[in-house]
Amino acid sequence: MKKLFRHWGLVNRHRYHVFINGCRCGIGFHCLFHDLSKFHPKEFWPSVKYYDGTHSPVLEERLQNDYFSLICQHHTKRNPHHWEYWTDFYKGKILALAMPWRYATEYVCDMLSASYCYDPKAFNGETVVSYFAARCDHYYLSDVTKAYVKWCLERFAKHGFKGLRKKDTKAEYQRILGIYPKVKTYEPLSPTGALPLEGNEPIIPSALQGGQS
Repeated sequence: MKKLFRHWGLVNRHRYHVFINGCRCGIGFHCLFHDLSKFHPKEFWPSVKYYDGTHSPVLEERLQNDYFSLICQHHTKRNPHHWEYWTDFYKGKILALAMPWRYATEYVCDMLSASYCYDPKAFNGETVVSYFAARCDHYYLSDVTKAYVKWCLERFAKHGFKGLRKKDTKAEYQRILGIYPKVKTYEPLSPTGALPLEGNEPIIPSALQGGQS
């Protein structure tokens, strides 16, 4: 029962901060609907079961089930602010479509909120920049999405939310969209990095670990 209320509180606290971040970035109404699938029984009850409090239930589920997460499968294909939503598989290749500006911006708000909620004392912009930089090459992101998210996080680290005004982020997104193709093809697939507990990859105490916040 204790896990149930703690997970419920964490989800709502995270959604609240995503909403506040979204208001500062000009997408407040959009972020009202952030992560509602977490209340679906297929996500909520397994997340209660794997609740830890220091990192995402997704990571804990992976560690206990040979790294496969049913929570993540349900969540990322129902929430367009996750890069997995924008991937497709065709003839042995992974195709990554550029996330639209609104969802890519929500992704940024999501990462900032998750980092803050799990460790508010250690939270700062540089930490989130470093986290993303160390892991983005493990993700099947389009070049547009990767460049835009990186730009946003670096702007936040330097200027706070003043650097993420709607007119500025939309302009930068359009600039990046003019540089890179909308779809990136990963061929051949080249996975990098060890899985947690295989010797090299630490268990990060963050909601960001495991592909879901």
